[in-house]
Amino acid sequence: MEAAETSVGRGFIMPEDGGEPMVSIVVPAFNEASRISESVQKIDAFARHSPLSLELIIVDDGSRDETAQIVRGLDVKGLRLIQNSENHGKGYTVRQGVLAACGRYVLFTDADLSAPIEELNKLLDVALREGADVVIGSRNVDRRYIEKHQSRVRELGGMVFNLMVRLFLGLHLGDTQCGFKLFHRMRSRAVFEKQTTAGFGFDPEILFVAKRHGLTIREVPVHWSHAEGSKIRFLRDGLRMFFDLARIRWNAIVGRYS
Repeated sequence: MEAAETSVGRGFIMPEDGGEPMVSIVVPAFNEASRISESVQKIDAFARHSPLSLELIIVDDGSRDETAQIVRGLDVKGLRLIQNSENHGKGYTVRQGVLAACGRYVLFTDADLSAPIEELNKLLDVALREGADVVIGSRNVDRRYIEKHQSRVRELGGMVFNLMVRLFLGLHLGDTQCGFKLFHRMRSRAVFEKQTTAGFGFDPEILFVAKRHGLTIREVPVHWSHAEGSKIRFLRDGLRMFFDLARIRWNAIVGRYS
């Protein structure tokens, strides 16, 4: 189904303003009515005090609650809303937002802001100083940055999944699943165009494709605090993510990422 896009309210650069934002911030959202307003206001407050030119894109993935209506009602200049008529999955939604972005860099962040938006400065500093194409926030580089942990079962599941990512895809990264990643938009565009994973298992795919395309990836510790209300169902989505790894490896073998 086609997505509808609207501009909402009135602090960020819009495409018609004529200037390229330094960073486009993409927030995928599905049934986030309880927190989307607070999250957008936090990002807006950050933007108003930042020397960076920023763009904010909320991608509503067919929410069944009032997420889209709440976003439309926010008085935030230049906020862009992309609304899907049905749910496709987080990977699909992030890809959609990244490909619609106009910034020199694109950050995607979870709607719960488990990693505070201020951590963008840390990722962008590494991107600019080291010339990195991809900079990912990590909970595992330095676990002292974790302010509130997930349940022990979820943390153990994450460790097992990370081991499988290393075995299947050869990605030697401490944390592929943290929802706080920065990409150089033009250098990474082909990565997202080749992305095939629509669900929660998309992160290893885009990082795997980025590595195959010769992009430089840096991992940076970020402050992170677990937020209740995760959309991931541990067993169901966990199994799908493991199958996604096998499919990604097969895609590579048959040349779909060439």
